[in-house]
Amino acid sequence: MKLSSRIDVMKPSAIREAGKLIAAKENCISFAAGLPSPDFLPIEEVKEVTEYILEEMGHIALQYGPTKGYAPLLTKIQKMMMDKNILCSTDNIQITTGSQQAISFSAMLFVDKGDTIITENPSYLGALASFGPYECNVKGIDVDNAGMKMDLLEETLKSDKRIKMIYVVPNFSNPTGRTWSLERRKALLELATKYDVPIIEDNPYGEIRFEGEEIPTIKSMDSENRVIYLGSFSKVFCAGLRVGWICADKELISKYEIIKQGADLQSNQLAQMQIDEYLNKYDLNEQILKIVDSYREKRDLMCRLIDECFPKTIKRTHPKGGMFVWLELPEGADAKELLIKSLEKNVGFVPGGPFYPEDGHDNTVRLNYSNMSLEQIEKGMLLLGELFTDEF
Repeated sequence: MKLSSRIDVMKPSAIREAGKLIAAKENCISFAAGLPSPDFLPIEEVKEVTEYILEEMGHIALQYGPTKGYAPLLTKIQKMMMDKNILCSTDNIQITTGSQQAISFSAMLFVDKGDTIITENPSYLGALASFGPYECNVKGIDVDNAGMKMDLLEETLKSDKRIKMIYVVPNFSNPTGRTWSLERRKALLELATKYDVPIIEDNPYGEIRFEGEEIPTIKSMDSENRVIYLGSFSKVFCAGLRVGWICADKELISKYEIIKQGADLQSNQLAQMQIDEYLNKYDLNEQILKIVDSYREKRDLMCRLIDECFPKTIKRTHPKGGMFVWLELPEGADAKELLIKSLEKNVGFVPGGPFYPEDGHDNTVRLNYSNMSLEQIEKGMLLLGELFTDEF
């Protein structure tokens, strides 16, 4: 049978492909998947609220719900946005099945075949994958420790008249862990205004800050309704519930709602009610503080061991929050080949090349520290240190 042409441009997730290799190894220490720690899944609390929901509101929880989202949860998300100095009402919010769906919907809303999407270089792998079916071009703009380089961005905006949106992860980005400075955020907004391009601001890790002052979101500085803000409960509550949201101009939200109607009618009603009832009975900020304390300790251990055990020719980022450390290996290194050797030592990671829109950059690695224990991090870093020392 004949398949659509768009299928040929869709590629399997490098993270999940690496996961298959790692899963085939018994007792493998994996720094590959971007999973939250299992230690902070609120299992008992979710049991409690689920029982309450099914007893008291089961006829609502197990029925179809509004496409826009469960009204009480929309109200709570509105308050969360207001706490970030993002002025909005529930008319400005659309519930999505994780922020991943929101990324795909954004491309559907703004991009035609042959158009261009701007991303950071490197960028979130799931976003790059979601852009593929829209048969568009993706151009990565190089970054430094303060964020996307604005001179390179403006050159690209000048030269490509088909740029339709800019996708960024300014806080503790996946994959590098870097955070944009306030100056770069302001400059991005100025350039997007100058060239009339929308910004998709994806912020799934923003609550997981270890150090430094909180930096205003780009959306909070947006006076023209140019920024589409994406949020998620996956990293701070339960990833498996797959509940995220979009905060944007209400006219845009009405378009997102139509797209959602065609995609899946609504997000999981029970999952939305579970989150809402949890927020009624428990303090999510307490949950976040536990996560932050744990991840900070894991980051500190991983970074210290990289500095002590890895060759000095390997560079790393220093994330101030989030879940990832990014490695740059010496020029000419191939992280895909190193992964095979690493798996012989029962240690896994994700090669960094697929996080770039263009080919190359095979000398990069993403390491996740949130999902493994301190003991696993120590053992895994020592084993990787041995491998890299032998190689470089």
